[in-house]
Parts: sequence; structure tokens; C-alpha cells
Amino acid sequence: MRYLWLTWIDPAPEHDGQRIYSGRLIDAVSAAGGEIEVLCFANKNSPRRPGVAEGNVRWWPVPCAPHSPFASIFSPLPNIAYRSYTADMRRGLHALASQGHWDTVVLDGLYAGWALPHLERIRAANGEPARVVYVSHNHESSLRPDIAQNYRGNPVKAALLRHDAVKSIRTERDILDRSNLITAITEEDATRFRESHPGKRIVALPPGYSGRRLSRRCITADLPRRAVILGSFDWVAKSMNLEEFIAVADPRFAAAGAELQVIGNSDSGLLDTLRRQVRATNLVGEVPEVESYLENSRIAIVPERTGGGFKLKVLDYVFNRLPVAAIVGSVAGTPLRPLESILTFDSLERLAAGVIRALDDLPLLNRLQDCAYAACVDRFDWRRRGESFVAETAAA
Repeated sequence: MRYLWLTWIDPAPEHDGQRIYSGRLIDAVSAAGGEIEVLCFANKNSPRRPGVAEGNVRWWPVPCAPHSPFASIFSPLPNIAYRSYTADMRRGLHALASQGHWDTVVLDGLYAGWALPHLERIRAANGEPARVVYVSHNHESSLRPDIAQNYRGNPVKAALLRHDAVKSIRTERDILDRSNLITAITEEDATRFRESHPGKRIVALPPGYSGRRLSRRCITADLPRRAVILGSFDWVAKSMNLEEFIAVADPRFAAAGAELQVIGNSDSGLLDTLRRQVRATNLVGEVPEVESYLENSRIAIVPERTGGGFKLKVLDYVFNRLPVAAIVGSVAGTPLRPLESILTFDSLERLAAGVIRALDDLPLLNRLQDCAYAACVDRFDWRRRGESFVAETAAA
């Protein structure tokens, strides 16, 4: 089966959850026999060049010159889609559309919404329009209003977020209307899509995991009394979550003589701002590898009050045998169960207090990490995800 795959940016190197999911899914579909041509923005840190093939995948990166976020104010497209609506992207799509037939066009995330008006010219071998698959990363119609509602910063930015949420809802609806198959990263998102589009073929397609798996680990008193947060904090929802939690947790950790460590990058100067405000939080920033930081922590935290989708970093925690504490509802798509394989709390204050209590409960920490590993060990296989995607596409 021949796929024309439209995504935001070359996912190598893997930088955040979106790139991990897109890149690994492309690889998995290719391994399952799909022939894929990918149109995306070029990534300055990737060696890929236009027309270069890697097995069944041929990459067509175009110059990365996204539109200004402010320019999207005057577009019917939300910012996430408008930034990809460049002349180079449109030329790339038109060139690929003319290269014979395509069985399937993959719209990888809301980013690809810019391409909707151009799909009619992309044809299958029988002359009919190619089938369309929407690979969703979130249920945008619930996520974007949630972000706008929870944002507490600049009033102008708050108004722009509300305006963008309206456009995101409209664009997602248009993509869903046009799609033959919709994949959701969690069953919760799949249920939301089924409620709004009951006649569509909709399947949950959670991620696989291809990182390190520790067969055994014992958390002991020799480890620092440290909790860790992994993430990429460029996106407004991620930066909001981090700021909110640190404001609550840092004074509590300082009073308890414990450390909160944050691993991950932010392009907005957020980490530098936070460093001037904290006492017990070590904002490390971007690192070449995360395993050594996980090894030297007792527990991981998912403090995400805002933002949907599957948190891929949870799999890093689980398979590196680090127990997890999270806000209720923030680990959708995992088989983790409260008190059995994860600690969950209904507020940031309770989350911070609960983590501090758990830091010295070594039997609890070891039981949590053992149960979480056992619950997840056979559930996250990229090979099976690729095979499922190909089969569902053929049936759509």
C-alpha cells in the first residue's frame, strides 16, 4: 500500500512526544509493508535530505520557515495548522500528488489541516480520491478550550488562545468529516471521536515503546530523596503545567529537605525564569540521555492538569522501574491502577504532599514500580501498531 504522509517536521532526532509517536509509527507502518513518502518541514538536526530513501520510507523535507504565530490570527486555520501552510509545503504536496496514484493520504495531527483543500487532486489507482487517514495526537476539540480556560498569563495571549481554540475545533471537525479512518492515541480520545462522528471508522492506536527495559531494580535509602519530571516544555500547555506545579511543590520540597529535578528543554526562557524563583528544584534542562537521571531518583511525577493525549514519558518511567505519581486523568491510555501501580491525586497540592510522603516509603515505591512494569510489559509494541495500522487502512 502506498501512503502519502503529511506531518509537521522531520521527527529525527526524537525531541518530544509528537515526534516520537510520528517517527516510530512511520517506521512501524514501513516495517509492516507500507510504502511511504513523507512531506514535512526539515529539521536542522537531522541528516535527511529531499528524496532520500530509508527502506520503504522516502523523505521530502522542505525548508523550515513556518509562519509567525501572530499571522494565524487572520487565517481560518488554527496556529498549529497555519504555520505549515507555506509555499514550499504546498509546492511539495502538488509535486507528490502528480507522482502517480496514492492509496492513502495520512494527515498526521492537526498540523496537516492546511492540506484539506488540496486532497481532491490526490487519486488512487482506480481514479477515485485517495482514502484519508487522520492520525490524531489529541482530541483537539476538548484540549484547546481547556488550555485557553486554564491559562492565567497575559490577557491578550489568553484571548488569542480562546480564538485559536474555536478554529481548532472547526479544523478538527473538517478533518474528521473528510477522513475514512481516524486513529486515536488513547481509548478515551477514541470515545470522544465516536460521540461526534458515530458513522466513522475509529480505532485506538496507543504508542509502542522501544527504549531501555530494566528487568529488575530495587529502590533503597542510598538514593537521593529526589523526585523527577521529564518533559519538553516548549508547548504552552506543558509550560503552564510545570509553572503551576513548581509554585506549589518547591516550598514543600524545601521544607522536607527533598529535591525536585526537572529534565527537558524549553525555548521560551521559562527555565531561566524559574531558576530565579526556586529553592529545592533543580532545573537541569536538555540532556543527552535521561537514564542516569531516572536511576538516581526515587519517584517520577506527572503534574499535568492541562493537556490530553498519551504521555510517552510515562513509559520511560515504567520500563526504567521508576514509580509514578500523577494528577488524576493525566495517564490516559496506560493500564496503571491507583494504589496498585501508580499514585494519583486530585490536586497539585495533594500531589506534592503525597510524593514527599512516598519518598521514604521504600516498600511502597518498590511495589509500585514492580506492579507498573508487570502491567505494561506486553502492551506497548510498535510492530503490532504498524500491522494494525496497515490492516485498518486496508479495511477503511
